[in-house]
Amino acid sequence: MTGLSSILIVVGLFLLGGIYSFVKQQMPKSLIVLLSIGAAMCLVAGVMRLEVWN
Repeated sequence: MTGLSSILIVVGLFLLGGIYSFVKQQMPKSLIVLLSIGAAMCLVAGVMRLEVWN
């Protein structure tokens, strides 16, 4: 696991926690969707950069 993939996965998990918090605070749905897209992109990028695929 490289450093960048670790950082991307941690940021994605952090954003998932933000989604949970925003849902509990009843924030606007568009903001939650935008945060969800960012979290998904970070997690997918982090997983794709893992060196287990070689």
